Amino acid sequence: MATPLTPVRSGVVTGALAFSGMVVSVMFTLVVPIIPELPRLLSATAEDASWVITATLLSSAVFTPVSGRLGDMYGKRRMMVISLALMVVGSSICVFSGSLAVVVLGRALQGCAVGVIPLGISIMRDLLPPARLGSAMALMSATLGAGGALGLPLGALVAQVADWHMLFLVSAAMGAAGLVLVLTVVPVSPLRAGGRFDFLGLAGLSSGLVCLLLPISKGGGWGWNSPLTLGLFAASAVIFVLWGLVETRLDNPLVDLRATVRREVLITNIASIAFGFAMFVTSLVFPQVLQAPAATGYGLGLSLLDAGLYMGVGGVMMIVLSPVSARITDAYGPRVTLMIGALCTVAGYGTALVLMDDVWHIVLAATVVSSGAGLGYAAMPASIMAAVPLSETAAANGFNALMRSIGTAAASAVISAILAAHILPGGAFPLPSRQGLQIALVIAAAAAAAGLVIAAFLPRRGRVPADAGPEEPRGASITIVMGRD
Repeated sequence: MATPLTPVRSGVVTGALAFSGMVVSVMFTLVVPIIPELPRLLSATAEDASWVITATLLSSAVFTPVSGRLGDMYGKRRMMVISLALMVVGSSICVFSGSLAVVVLGRALQGCAVGVIPLGISIMRDLLPPARLGSAMALMSATLGAGGALGLPLGALVAQVADWHMLFLVSAAMGAAGLVLVLTVVPVSPLRAGGRFDFLGLAGLSSGLVCLLLPISKGGGWGWNSPLTLGLFAASAVIFVLWGLVETRLDNPLVDLRATVRREVLITNIASIAFGFAMFVTSLVFPQVLQAPAATGYGLGLSLLDAGLYMGVGGVMMIVLSPVSARITDAYGPRVTLMIGALCTVAGYGTALVLMDDVWHIVLAATVVSSGAGLGYAAMPASIMAAVPLSETAAANGFNALMRSIGTAAASAVISAILAAHILPGGAFPLPSRQGLQIALVIAAAAAAAGLVIAAFLPRRGRVPADAGPEEPRGASITIVMGRD
């Protein structure tokens, strides 16, 4: 274990890491306001323009566990710097081009930065004193959802007052600021895991994730029963089985599958899929209600900027509740925190089912949902890191982030299909009906309820010491490296 930082230095490091996590989360939603305009802006069909979103999804899913493993092996701060640098490069590419292929490339590079959040949590475990670790991890986890919520009004504001390329300029500037902070404020974590990088595991995981997430993202356009969609799903199943067989036979696998089947890790990762699904529905349903015209029978007629500002309240609440989550987890364990978070999320969607006729109704429901998701997100790292050795913290957190990403991708596909199947008749633009929105809310509440049931299977325990975790597996090694990355 590295020497813990002083209280003042701990606060500075925590702020720098949390800012970097917020930057990455904001980057993802900055482009949401221009999604309907992408075909026109890029002179492409709607199907082709959708690759701007799909490319980020795929690159983030592949690179997040990879950056975690590389962070454990060669330095977590080093990988955080590389991830933020890729985000800056990708954003800069998009600033200076209007070509579809170039923008897709830039967005793919941006997606490589998602590993910053699990890497930051792992750095905290290495450096922070036990008394500050819980609240710091909770804050870092909360940035995943809070940054996404705050990115909506910021993106809407920039899109309204400037050229769309400025969205990527803002992203590049924020990424550069985070990069400078990490380089100047965050010290090197001296812990290193031994072994060689598993390139075969990388190939298997990458191909499996692409075959899984691509049809989830594109299935609505391709057709869920099309040979391409079904063939990719089947290929992903075969690839993951073969990949798993190979990984369990390696001394230094990309993902330690033996660690992922430990009770705490397995249950937390499954719950993460449910939480990721439930949380993402807020971005798909509530903004539509706020922006739809009153003629729909449910719309509140707000501008994109106003709707984003109202949705941002939930993001702020996630940050505010992060120390509360840490205290609950510290006193009662992650199990209780996850269950409370799931209950809040169910309550928020339940509220929206009966109260959806005024702005404050939607703000209340979205804030309660975000509060629940924030509690859950903040508790997950504590559950994961209490069950994995020090040599695998970044990889384990990266894999947990991947599980949340799979949940959000599934939510996007399922809810979009539901809303597309329930369109108001006779409108100039395809808008979902009230019934379609209510079905989406029920599905989201069911996902949160599933997260509650899953979390209940976590073991009961009280406070988890900051240096807790299983002993290093036989054959594993941790190297203490002095100096800078």
